Amino acid sequence: MKNKVLIVDDEISVRLLLEEVLETLEHEAVEILMAKNGSEALELIQTEKPKLVFLDVIMPKMSGLEVCNTVKNELRIPNIYIIMLTANGQEVDKQQGSEVGADLYMTKPFRAKNVLEICRDVLGLSIANE
Repeated sequence: MKNKVLIVDDEISVRLLLEEVLETLEHEAVEILMAKNGSEALELIQTEKPKLVFLDVIMPKMSGLEVCNTVKNELRIPNIYIIMLTANGQEVDKQQGSEVGADLYMTKPFRAKNVLEICRDVLGLSIANE
């Protein structure tokens, strides 16, 4: 069974960059899904059940904080790891992410190596294949 990773960002450049970083994991049974706004993300989370979600905070239709809150606190979807991805790295922003149930908070720009390490860790993949 494939591990699903959802990338949610309204900026196509960020989605493509993350996809490029994560493509190295595709031979390890990782499927990459994409959404360009919060409501699309919520729909994919409910239908595809990704194990890991990279979620932008500021997006149209529904913010990342709203999506995270809905998934973690209202729908209470189990076994989902949500990483808030944002340009806002202030302590108050991290606090908001924590309050809605985000598992991790990453600021942009991010380092590809960190993203891969986190993915491998969350999905339980070995690093032997590098």
